[in-house]
Amino acid sequence: MTHRRTSARRITVAATGVAALFVGSFAVAQASASPADEATPSVLTSTEAGTLATTLVEELGDTAAAGTYFESDSGTLVVNVLDESAAALVEESGAEARIVENSQETLNEVMTEVDTFAVPGTSWSVDPVSNAVKVKVDTTVSEADLADIQAGVADLGGLASLESVNGEFQPFVAGGDAIYSSGARCSAGFNVNGGTAFLTAGHCGSVGSSWSDTSGGSPIGTLTDGEFPNSDYALVEYSSGSGASEVNRYDGSTQSISGAAEAVVGQDVERSGSTTGLHGGSVTGTDVAVSYPEGTVYGTIETDVCAEPGDSGGALFSGSDAVGLTSGGSGNCSSGGQTFFYPVTDALAATGSQLP
Repeated sequence: MTHRRTSARRITVAATGVAALFVGSFAVAQASASPADEATPSVLTSTEAGTLATTLVEELGDTAAAGTYFESDSGTLVVNVLDESAAALVEESGAEARIVENSQETLNEVMTEVDTFAVPGTSWSVDPVSNAVKVKVDTTVSEADLADIQAGVADLGGLASLESVNGEFQPFVAGGDAIYSSGARCSAGFNVNGGTAFLTAGHCGSVGSSWSDTSGGSPIGTLTDGEFPNSDYALVEYSSGSGASEVNRYDGSTQSISGAAEAVVGQDVERSGSTTGLHGGSVTGTDVAVSYPEGTVYGTIETDVCAEPGDSGGALFSGSDAVGLTSGGSGNCSSGGQTFFYPVTDALAATGSQLP
């Protein structure tokens, strides 16, 4: 069984295994409407929604709530709850309460059960929209393993669903701005610690490796801290000088970064990387575990933003907030796909770093 990484500050627990990916349909749980006299939800930005979601799920706990998601068209944060008392608290905060059947506690138990039959090429996470666990398998999963996964999901009834996706989950290394080390090319994420260092993906290199900003160029920094697999982050300290707290938008402009924020399902985000430049999309999952051929990474942010080899380590952001570091995924920027990002908040905590 794969070792599970947990996160105390999130209400959603992530999953394991993936060597490729695939998509399918998942069951939508029946949810009753909120009371007719509920307060009108506040119109929020995605950043405000993420902050409010973190506060509410910590206050409600696993037995009273079951995830959150952001409806970007209306600017509404939706919080899944189990009863009217929890709904009242949510509505007083300016969010919309949605009464659902399955608690986070129950869905976490389902996640643990999926962990017993998942194989490389599998990912799974709690989907707040369907109020169920979403299991995905990619094209590398054998027929025999797929049959076992199908049986396992079927045994869970309406608590889980199965999707298949084209392609293979893999880290996006090709051999923000391009960075080079030992023949590999990745992308810089965010400058931290007053610009004396930057964050990138852990699978891009090992502690002690030197990095340059041109292929075969002079070193600009050394990787001093990082982890992969399990996590996927790295800290590179500049040899001299400093970097600005901004992200390359690849149109001649930059986006200033003033802090870090938690991701919320439905949030609009953008990704910057040295292979494909700037692309946008939305968050489709949080605390997702993905199993690459090299190992499993836990607690990732899943999006529908495309990426390709060389984009690894690049910045995922929403406005002036840093959100994630490009880890891997499937597909490309011609046919689309899924991409996973390691949360910036986790990388900052692990390295003791600060933004900006």
